Amino acid sequence: MKDGSGYFLYHSIGQYPGKAEALAAGMAGFAGVWGAADDSQWGHVLAARGRFIDRWREVVSAPEGTVTTCENVTQGLHMLITSLPAERLRGRRVLVAGDCFPSNHYLLAGMAEKYGFTLDTVPLRQGASWVEDEDMVARWEPDVALALITWVSSTTSHRVDLDTMVAHGRRMGSIIGVDITQAAGLVPFSAQAPAVDFTLSTSLKWMCGTPGAGILHVARPLLDQCEPQLRGWFSQDNPFNWRLDNFAFAPDIRRFDNGTPSCIAAIASLPALDWHAAQDKPAMLRHNRQLTARLIEAADELSLDLVSPRDERARGGSIMLRLPDDKPAQDVLAALRTDDLYTDARGQTLRFSPGVMTTAEGTERLIEKLGGMLRG
Repeated sequence: MKDGSGYFLYHSIGQYPGKAEALAAGMAGFAGVWGAADDSQWGHVLAARGRFIDRWREVVSAPEGTVTTCENVTQGLHMLITSLPAERLRGRRVLVAGDCFPSNHYLLAGMAEKYGFTLDTVPLRQGASWVEDEDMVARWEPDVALALITWVSSTTSHRVDLDTMVAHGRRMGSIIGVDITQAAGLVPFSAQAPAVDFTLSTSLKWMCGTPGAGILHVARPLLDQCEPQLRGWFSQDNPFNWRLDNFAFAPDIRRFDNGTPSCIAAIASLPALDWHAAQDKPAMLRHNRQLTARLIEAADELSLDLVSPRDERARGGSIMLRLPDDKPAQDVLAALRTDDLYTDARGQTLRFSPGVMTTAEGTERLIEKLGGMLRG
């Protein structure tokens, strides 16, 4: 088993000590219940999904009845958009930044014509690596029906000033949503301070969960206006109301549920969320900040371009460094892998995200190996 000391992939898949064993035990427990020839299955499975939701409510500081599951951020965004009253979007703009997660942009671009809105993408300045907050604010006018804020960029780790952004959005009268995927579970976040209208995330990264375990938070009063197009028996206050002429949405986030809930991803992620809930969160962040500070120092020593903000207050948990063109990123990654050093790249930009298993020793090994390749 690898010790994780040289693992820098928390922007992709989070790891923690004993994850494989905890995940195996959790899935074995599910198999034991689901494979029993009795009537215990749904009580166990739905309760586990409920615990998953409650864990996420703690992470995002959301009230009861405002968080549900979805497969991923893109699906959650689709659920939200298609639930809105038609007049909220028609003839108006939906605003996103040019460094948003591409999947969300693909979705919105495909929905714009059908739902009658204009997708407005705030561009990066020439030569810049991320969209500046002031450029987003300057483009955000009263005709913006909805703005989707990417809290932390997956390509630079730039973190927006949510207080400023949300305050401006309130003055404009817009629906405000936040994709928190790249920092959820590491950098403190509250859906109520500042108060946003909806929040999206997955459980993959700093939360150390599994694929398919996404969450959608919708705050009131927006929640009360939503009528999801995808609906089913679990969209009701009482799923066992089977009168075909008497459907009514549940009064809370359960209206976003539809048919029989998909529970396995939530159950598989629950051991990770339980582990996360027991951790010293400030200590986790301090550990990350110490190692990312060392990576920035090394970047200066090695004359590598820093593609992330130097100020940790404007950053998530990752550091991005651009390699020179004569050092192909895939060759560098392959060489690092031989020494149990794991990261990835977008083009020539290496992405480093040290987490709880990453050590100072592992970081020094990474820096030494990288320096040798750059000098060689």
